[in-house]
Amino acid sequence: MGQVIPPGSSENGDASNSQGKPAEKNSWAAELWDWVKTIAIAFCIMVLLNMFVFNLSMVKGESMQPTLEASERLFINKLVYRFADPNHGDVIVLKDPSTGPDRKEFLVKRVVGLPGDTVEVKGHILYVNGEAQEEPYTDVPIEDPDFGPVTLEEGRYFVMGDNRHLRKSKDSREFGSVKESDIVGRAEFILWPLSKIKGL
Repeated sequence: MGQVIPPGSSENGDASNSQGKPAEKNSWAAELWDWVKTIAIAFCIMVLLNMFVFNLSMVKGESMQPTLEASERLFINKLVYRFADPNHGDVIVLKDPSTGPDRKEFLVKRVVGLPGDTVEVKGHILYVNGEAQEEPYTDVPIEDPDFGPVTLEEGRYFVMGDNRHLRKSKDSREFGSVKESDIVGRAEFILWPLSKIKGL
């Protein structure tokens, strides 16, 4: 008596294979979709962190020498000034308030004057509220002409570059005091190159 094969089945098992292929394709597509969702979520989180929490910035120019060198990468804390005000000595990133052909999008400078302070340069020395400032982050006395005095209004900050050689830093002596709203964040440390990693 011959073998009876039920309708819809095959003798060599082709039917079971044809059922398995769509399942494999569905599994592969589901896994791919999970990866796409994961990458999209991670990207959105990184964008939000970059906008509101931190940023990585590259130093351009020589206005912050000897503290910072061109091409060094900085870790910028964009959240810190939501809970505290800038302080004397903070290294900050700010929107360039100047005008003209040499205007840049952002600058890196050091805060030397807070709201209410009187800032001046006389005898090539920085004075804040009549007191000469010790500035261990500089390597020469201020070579530019004396400046001020100026008294800072509420919400305004006086910034200078650490490079005190003649005409090496465009700062508040040129473009005036900086609005608090123009301050992007505080530079916390040098991130790159690895040999230069240090806190600021």
